[in-house]
Amino acid sequence: MAYFRRFKMEFDLTATPLTEPVLPPNYRWASWNTGLVDRHAEVKFHSFRDEIDSLVFPCLAATDGCQQLMRDISRQSNFVPRATWLISYHSDDPWDYPFDCATIQGLSRDSELGAVQNVGVVPEHRGQGLGRALVLQSLLGFRQAGMRRVSLEVTADNRPAVALYRSIGFRLTRTLYRPMPAAAAIGY
Repeated sequence: MAYFRRFKMEFDLTATPLTEPVLPPNYRWASWNTGLVDRHAEVKFHSFRDEIDSLVFPCLAATDGCQQLMRDISRQSNFVPRATWLISYHSDDPWDYPFDCATIQGLSRDSELGAVQNVGVVPEHRGQGLGRALVLQSLLGFRQAGMRRVSLEVTADNRPAVALYRSIGFRLTRTLYRPMPAAAAIGY
C-alpha cells in the first residue's frame, strides 16, 4: 500500500502579532453566510481538481464532492464562521461579473484549538498573495473566536503551501501518513 505524507502544522495565536491582511486591487472579501456554500464549493473544486490534494481527498476532484464537503463543514457544531472567508475578483470592466477565486474554512477542535480547512486559490489567481491573505484573515477570525492555537494539515509534496504556512509562522508538529486510494496509487 502507498501513502501520502502529510504535515500537521500549528500556529500560536498568543505569541504572534497579526495584522489585517490587505488584498490586491479589485479583490474583495466575503464573510461567511449560508448563502455562500455553493460559491465556496465551486472555488474549492477549481482550486483542487488538478492538484495532488484531489488524489489525497477524492471528493475535491468533483463538483458534487466539494458541495457535499462544504455542506458538511458548515453544518458542524464546531464550524467557525469568523474563520471562513471567500475572495472575489471584481474587474474594472462594468460588463464583467465578479469571479470567486479563493476560499478558506475554519473549525474548532476544542475551546482553544482552531483548525484551518481547505485553503484554495484557483490557478488563474495564484501569485497575488491571496493564500497568505486568506490564512491571515482566518487566523484573525480564530483569535476573535477565543482560540489560542490553530492547526492545519498539508500534503508534504505541496511545497508552495508548506512554504507559505512556514513563512506565516506555522511550525511542523507532526508527520502523518494517509493511505493512498487505489486509483491514485496506480498513477502516482
